[in-house]
Amino acid sequence: MASAAAGKGKSPADAAESSAASATRLAREWSTWAMKKAKVVAHYGFIPLVVLVGMRSEPRPSLAQLLSPV
Repeated sequence: MASAAAGKGKSPADAAESSAASATRLAREWSTWAMKKAKVVAHYGFIPLVVLVGMRSEPRPSLAQLLSPV
């Protein structure tokens, strides 16, 4: 019974705690979303980055030389 009575009225302190919990949850959701996007970018962007860096090095290799295993 006591929990039902406490849940009926919200004091300003309860609203502040609820707001803080909501902000924490929102920050956690955004960080999860950002990490998922960063994982995709890193996954698909690593090899093109290596090719780009290799093409700008001296002596400048051709693309075939850069991609060949030998």
